[in-house]
Amino acid sequence: MKTRQFFFSGSHPAGVEAPSEPAKVDDQLMRQLKARAAELPVESRMPSFDGAISWLNSEPLTPEDLRGKVVAVDFWTYTCVNWLRTLPYVRAWAQKYGDNGLVVIGVHTPEFPFERDLDNIRKAARDMRVDYPIAVDSDYAIWQSFDNNYWPALYVVDAQGRIRAHHFGEGAYDMSEMIIQQLLADAGFTGFTDDLVSVQPEGTEVAADWQTLESGETYTGYEQGDNFASPGGVVSDRPNTYVVPNRLRTNEWALSGNWTIAARPAVLNEAHGRIAFRFHARDVNLVMGPARRGSSIRFRLTLDGKAPGAAHGTEVDDDGQGAASDQRLYQLIRQRGDIDDRTFEIEFLEPGIEAYCFTFG
Repeated sequence: MKTRQFFFSGSHPAGVEAPSEPAKVDDQLMRQLKARAAELPVESRMPSFDGAISWLNSEPLTPEDLRGKVVAVDFWTYTCVNWLRTLPYVRAWAQKYGDNGLVVIGVHTPEFPFERDLDNIRKAARDMRVDYPIAVDSDYAIWQSFDNNYWPALYVVDAQGRIRAHHFGEGAYDMSEMIIQQLLADAGFTGFTDDLVSVQPEGTEVAADWQTLESGETYTGYEQGDNFASPGGVVSDRPNTYVVPNRLRTNEWALSGNWTIAARPAVLNEAHGRIAFRFHARDVNLVMGPARRGSSIRFRLTLDGKAPGAAHGTEVDDDGQGAASDQRLYQLIRQRGDIDDRTFEIEFLEPGIEAYCFTFG
């Protein structure tokens, strides 16, 4: 597919989160961006969504059904922090322009095995207020037909079914919205104002603090994992007792207790296992959950050996207490004030947790 990327602000699964903070758009730049939006080339025809195994919030949609509408195709997977931080904008576009010619379609293509589960996707969409049409792409058929390689990825399609622009990763929200406005105007749609949406994200949807972010996405399974510091290294696919070394360097992590490190997750076999991570970022997130559906696993965490207090994330109280009852991303730390190298530890009070991936913000 011949494509044109109008901005790049980082994407997943490149292994590194977005490298720069989105720029503030002043009036002069706004005029320049609007001029660019009016001169978009044609990239290719929008592929079909035939590979979807199911649809949520909509009957199945085809390119023929969408002819005459402007379409924003948003590739996502519900544990991806990079996508979560774009969601306030995509949600706002769907709300502002949905009655004026825009159709937003979220293509959910999973990264982790549990993200293939339709009940998990349905619950995540409900909890995250993703109420526009969702094509469930658990077999990667739509992903491949778009020749896509990233979460998140946004493709903007005109009323004739032609892809006119795309963006991989976070950022470029103003340009994306101005392209949507231009294509709507070209198709004869009216009834919307030309101001840009204003969002007030909360929790995991808040943009990263790019200026202080020095820790990148880190997987715990041996297939993609790195920077593992427990003595003796990884023992693959069988139970092993690990210890945390006396000192962790920045961006190193280690296990304590009896764990099985599989290709994707690290699985705790006995109660009171721990994960330690030396990091430099405002936020610490962990993709995790109980291996057994319906169970809940209590945990407690510390920051430099103490309860997190005001630095706790949305899933934790001041004392560092929390519980994991679903397989998803958990925000565990959100610091206030100065950011420096710190050591995070999480202890699970029951066995059965599956830990997949740390992300930071």
